[in-house]
Amino acid sequence: MKLLSSRPLWPIEDGLPDSFAPLDRNARCDVAIIGAGVTGALVAWHLIRAGVSCVVLDRREAAHGSTAGSTSLLQYEIDEPLHRMIRSLGRNRAERSYRRCRAAIDAIGKLVRRLRLDCGFERKTSLLLASDRSYLPELREEFSARGAAGFAVEWWDRARLRRESTLPQPAAILSQDAAQLDAYRFTYGLLTASRQSGAAVHDRSPVLRTRFGSRGVELHLRQGLKVKARFLVVAAGYEADAFLPQPVTALHSTYAIASEPVRDFPGWPADRCLIWETRRPYVYLRTTARGRVIIGGYDEPFRDAAHRDRLLPRKRALLERRFRQLFPCIPFETAEAWAGTFADTPHGLPCIGRHPDVPHTWFALGYGGNGITFSLIAAELIRDGILGRRDPDAELFGFERAKA
Repeated sequence: MKLLSSRPLWPIEDGLPDSFAPLDRNARCDVAIIGAGVTGALVAWHLIRAGVSCVVLDRREAAHGSTAGSTSLLQYEIDEPLHRMIRSLGRNRAERSYRRCRAAIDAIGKLVRRLRLDCGFERKTSLLLASDRSYLPELREEFSARGAAGFAVEWWDRARLRRESTLPQPAAILSQDAAQLDAYRFTYGLLTASRQSGAAVHDRSPVLRTRFGSRGVELHLRQGLKVKARFLVVAAGYEADAFLPQPVTALHSTYAIASEPVRDFPGWPADRCLIWETRRPYVYLRTTARGRVIIGGYDEPFRDAAHRDRLLPRKRALLERRFRQLFPCIPFETAEAWAGTFADTPHGLPCIGRHPDVPHTWFALGYGGNGITFSLIAAELIRDGILGRRDPDAELFGFERAKA
């Protein structure tokens, strides 16, 4: 699948931070990982640091699938609001899901500091806007649910929004504990650190066939090369359906634009917080460490890559117009515009763990709008599962939940 249109921001701005040679000889390891995006990189780091040998393979260059197009907002807030998740999953499971996502952001921050990764990681607040007055009752319910669960939130009424910003919405929830980064550079930093710790990383090495035996899995690549492993981890993102008996997601097209660097941000509240809204599909905004603005959204059901990309000029114009409505005092000149494909599940949670119909295989599928946060959770759960440790949150994200 062609996951991205041309010219996503991060590869243009960052170049190629490192290179990984294609596989040129047979290999044997404890765990083979398919996918060298942010998910595969996080899984590889957690495994190699736990003493589990691993080989990472990707058919593209590393981080050049969905990771290259990620807008990289890190939020504990799942696309499915907490108050709705409480109704569908029960209070305990819903709140645990949200808390695990918050802990994942903290873990990413610690990892960035530990490895001294230059990836634009910044702690932020997050502002959830009521798109119009019809969303106010739902937003108040969400505010109450988060407060009852112990999350640090503030209610911003219209007067507060007017005082703090140029945003025209009637109300918002300001949440602590968000962050942002450059997922592309983050991924390269993790892969480089994993290789230095003993992992083998090979991009431009497509897996053509998998064969499962009683003791593990054998991956067949070009020129007759093979990788034998006790376990396989599928971290292939939205292309993972090829490894599943049946799809568990729906695909969508999404769009984003990035501005030329901006000097000042008049009207942007709370020290350039992350911004998103209650309407579905929602529009979301962030800034970057280099002073750019990124705005994305106007998602729609995925048909095919060609149709998705044909819509890009119109979606770009819609996003530019929306930005000017929100921030009329901030100059915005589009530097790059791109389209991508993402998947979500009915409950907003990822699919992480073993599938009963696929032997020797772990899936690390961070579906939805919290892909990077979910990827960190996947790395922790899969590491612990392979080591035989029990994680009490594993059942929150497994495939049985995908059927709920």
